[in-house]
Amino acid sequence: MLGRAALLSAFVLAAACAWAAPAFAYLPPPLAGLNHDARNLARHVPGAIALDVLDLDTGFDAGFNARKSMPAASTIKLPVMVAVFEQLATGRFDLNRRVTLEAQDKDAGSGDLCDLPDGSTYSVSELLDKMIDVSDNTATNMLIRLVGRRQINLEMARLGLATTHLLGDVRTDAWSIRATLRTSPADLVHLLSLMARGELVDQWSSNEMIAILEADQYNTLLPEPLPANVAIAHKTGSFFDTLNDAGIVYASDAPYVIAVMTTALQSQNLGRQFIHRISRLAYSDELRLAHWREAHPGYGTSPDLTYWTGDTEPRP
Repeated sequence: MLGRAALLSAFVLAAACAWAAPAFAYLPPPLAGLNHDARNLARHVPGAIALDVLDLDTGFDAGFNARKSMPAASTIKLPVMVAVFEQLATGRFDLNRRVTLEAQDKDAGSGDLCDLPDGSTYSVSELLDKMIDVSDNTATNMLIRLVGRRQINLEMARLGLATTHLLGDVRTDAWSIRATLRTSPADLVHLLSLMARGELVDQWSSNEMIAILEADQYNTLLPEPLPANVAIAHKTGSFFDTLNDAGIVYASDAPYVIAVMTTALQSQNLGRQFIHRISRLAYSDELRLAHWREAHPGYGTSPDLTYWTGDTEPRP
């Protein structure tokens, strides 16, 4: 984990970013175009769609139903990871702490820990990697048990997440999982933007979480349309009718955070195609925004940025 953090530390963001701001009275043309195109695309998908795209340098964002509560699927593992690192920071346990696998932890929906014998032990570090990089549900349930569901929900509330709720373990054989695990694009973007700025728990924790997310092995959604050299730290989630992906995209001089959530789909392929189109649009429009800012230095940041950050200093 530590090796990847050094690489990502090169991406120092020049400005604090706004979270879940209301619709701006003004959007630069590239993001106004993204906002328009994303909404048009969303309206033509037979299903429930929500998305949020936040430019990290300026605080401008575009989206559709960004605050809408949606089935989180495995994107709920982002809040679980954050709560684990919060406990690490308080000294309750460390990355080498061994956690014992219990029968109640097992879920066969994703990962292979469910096939291993009860009583096996794994370090917190191993469980974090398995939970994110191969989306192991049993590892997730072990970490939920270690930290506590109540503590995870309290931490998300403390961070201001309005729609993120973990009401039970990950049980993929139960329809109730759609109500048990909930979040929204705005909440996921908020977490990831804090992480990108090194402010989620602390700088070390943020770097470690980014490194774990960058190693996600499921790269067929947001990363698929991006150039191979573009780093992305992200987490996917899926049910039979649901596809989600949320991540930090280090796009040259235009880093941004994006979360796209789709559910009630007639087929997963519809969600996959939609996420690919939004990812491609967001990447190209973010690069256009970087060039636009160079030509229009007087309009470099969102007019709402000071409201959300309390920063009264003028920005270039």
